[in-house]
Amino acid sequence: MVTTVEPGIYVHRDLDCDPRFKGIGVRIEDDLLVTADGHENLTAAIPKRVEELEAIVGSGARVRA
Repeated sequence: MVTTVEPGIYVHRDLDCDPRFKGIGVRIEDDLLVTADGHENLTAAIPKRVEELEAIVGSGARVRA
């Protein structure tokens, strides 16, 4: 079986918060292969840390798992 783990945060535009965060959504997703013998994270090689993402945003780089 393959399942997706996708924690996320979504900030409504009408929320009383710092205007920089209004209307944003962030989801960090992993796909896991689950078998009788264990599991494997199929998206382990995908950048997820802030530093990794900032390094590729706007660089034109393509990310491949």
